[in-house]
Amino acid sequence: MGPVTALATLLGAGLGLGVVLIANGLRRRDALAPSHRRVLSGLHRDRLIGRLGAALGCAVLVGALTRWPVAVVLAAAGAYALPGMLSGTRQRARQVARTEAIAGWAEMLRDTLSAAAGLEQAITATAPVAPLPIRAEVLALVQRLETQRLVPALGAFAVDVADPTGDLVVAALVLAAGHEARRLSDLLGSLAAAARDQAAMQLRVEAGRARTRTSSRVVVGATLVFAAGLLLLNRSYLSPFGTPLGQAMLGVIGLLFAGAFWWLSRLARPAAPERFLAAQTHTGTP
Repeated sequence: MGPVTALATLLGAGLGLGVVLIANGLRRRDALAPSHRRVLSGLHRDRLIGRLGAALGCAVLVGALTRWPVAVVLAAAGAYALPGMLSGTRQRARQVARTEAIAGWAEMLRDTLSAAAGLEQAITATAPVAPLPIRAEVLALVQRLETQRLVPALGAFAVDVADPTGDLVVAALVLAAGHEARRLSDLLGSLAAAARDQAAMQLRVEAGRARTRTSSRVVVGATLVFAAGLLLLNRSYLSPFGTPLGQAMLGVIGLLFAGAFWWLSRLARPAAPERFLAAQTHTGTP
C-alpha cells in the first residue's frame, strides 16, 4: 500500500506539474506579443490548462489508488470544477474595479468635453491616462477610430468592456455622436455618479455574502478530507464500492454531492446584471 500510494502521488503530481509547465511556457511566449488583449487571452488559457492539469493529476492519483473508473471521473471533474466554484472573489473584485474605472473615464470625458473638445478628440486625449482596468479597451477604441466611424467603434468598445455601466456610457456617447444628446457633460457626470453608487452597492453585497462563501468552503473541504481519509486509512470500509453495483451507487452519490456543491456556489454568487447591448458584435452598432 505504501509504495503504491507514493508512486500514484508522484505520477499525479508529475503529470499536473508537466501541464502547468507547458502552460507557463505558452504564457511567456504570449507575453512577448504587443497586444494587451492577446496577453489576457493567454492568461485565461493558462488558467484553463492549469485546471486541466490538476484534473489529470487527480485522475491518475485516484485511479492508481482505487482502480475505480467512476472515482477517476469524479476526481477529474472535481479537480476541474471546484476551484471555479469555491473562488470567484478576485473576479468580483475586478468587476467592481471595472465599474469604478468606467466612472473615472466618464468623468475624464466630461472634463475634456468641457474644454470645448470634440467627442473623438476627447476619447483620444483620455486614452493614455484612462483607468487601468479599461485602458486597453479605450486604446483599442482609439485605434478603431483611425479606420472606422465613431458609432461602430463605440459598439465594439461596448463588446470589449462587457459591463452594464459601460453600456450606459456608450449609449450616451452614441446619442451624442448623432447630435441627439444635449448637455453631454452633465449626462456623463450623472452616469459616473451612478457607476460609483453601483460599485459601492456591489461591495456591500460582497460583504454580506462572505459568510456564505466561507461556509461553502468549509463544507466542501470537510467532505473532501473525510473522503481522502477513508481512502487512505480505511480502505476496507470502501470495499463495497469496488463492485459494479457499488460503482453505480458511487456515481449517484457523486452526482448528489456535485449538485449540492454547485448550489452552495450559486448561493455565494449574486446574479450578474443584464446588459442591454449584449447582443451587439464588434461590427455592429448599439
